[in-house]
Amino acid sequence: MRGLGPAPGGDKELTDTSRESRRRAQGGTPADEPAAGSTQVKVVIPDDQPMVSLLGSGDELLHVIESSFPADIHVRGNEITITGTAAETALVAELFEEMTALAGGGAELTPAVVERIIPMLRRKSGVRPAEVLSLDILSARGRTIRPKTLNQKRYVDAIDEHTIVFCIGPAGTGKTYLAMAKAVKALQAKEVNRIILTRPAVEAGERLGFLPGTLYEKIDPYLRPLYDALHDMLDPESIPRLMAAGTIEVAPLAYMRGRTLNDSFIILDEAQNTSAEQMKMFLTRLGFGSRMVVTGDVTQVDLPAGQASGLRLVQEILEGVEDIQFTRLTSHDVVRHRLVGDIVNAYAAYEARTGVDGPVRDGSLRGRAAERGAGRAGPRGPRKRAQ
Repeated sequence: MRGLGPAPGGDKELTDTSRESRRRAQGGTPADEPAAGSTQVKVVIPDDQPMVSLLGSGDELLHVIESSFPADIHVRGNEITITGTAAETALVAELFEEMTALAGGGAELTPAVVERIIPMLRRKSGVRPAEVLSLDILSARGRTIRPKTLNQKRYVDAIDEHTIVFCIGPAGTGKTYLAMAKAVKALQAKEVNRIILTRPAVEAGERLGFLPGTLYEKIDPYLRPLYDALHDMLDPESIPRLMAAGTIEVAPLAYMRGRTLNDSFIILDEAQNTSAEQMKMFLTRLGFGSRMVVTGDVTQVDLPAGQASGLRLVQEILEGVEDIQFTRLTSHDVVRHRLVGDIVNAYAAYEARTGVDGPVRDGSLRGRAAERGAGRAGPRGPRKRAQ
């Protein structure tokens, strides 16, 4: 088995190795001869690695692997024999090596973890899944927060290497959660003196102005997701104390105007709902010793019809500026329920097919289809709400 370093030869190392020489070197019993055109690879798991950690309770991990590959997989003792096409056997053998490296490093293997490793291997990114999935960002409240996809790791690395990072991607890709974990880690390591979390107060298709209470009580629904993430990463009893001291500040974006934010880790969430002017205002709050992370999903803009998203525009303005990095996540990086990724893909396919970008708050449609419809209908008066 290879260690956690780069794998010399990759697939070629696995498929070009003679089956007979491999058996002799391992001292194993030859398996049934593979059918013509098939390749057979045998993987030997180290004696100190419990097989149940790789196969799962009731072989649940093995079942995930078998359902993902057409190759035949046979387990005898600590030997795994894989028979199939050269490409498939190489991938399965590499998968077991990655799983062994992760389990040897103390990571818990689950069906979800195995399902994340497989597409990483298929895409041949040149980065080992074990390196991605074993990167610890923050250990808090009995759990360790790690990136779960290659793009998430690139996002986390970008935060370490750049002063301002934009992360653009669909719902469920961990944009805000990973930024929060990096902010808490920076605060604990005394790299910054405070964390500032902000969002634009824009309704997602609903009018909330009638809600009773003080100003802070009215804006609380907009900021609640940030509080939820904080509770995952910090002792809940410490959060009010840190907020009272100003070490952690959660505030709507409008409260940033006129300030200079030094020695801070600043996160702007839901940035697709900023106007171009708000985005410029926010970015120019950057002070000495500070870092900024801006997250958003440009496919879910809740601004009034006709108002451009500051997150869309800033990509054209700042792309290529030194020490500013744009990271983009896709449906492959969704870490919520599997259906979330399928939903994102379905909407993208619909928009590509019809030219419709999605509904705006008055019930009309964005995009080419809306423009065609408006052209046929001619000028319209004020639109009434559906009863």
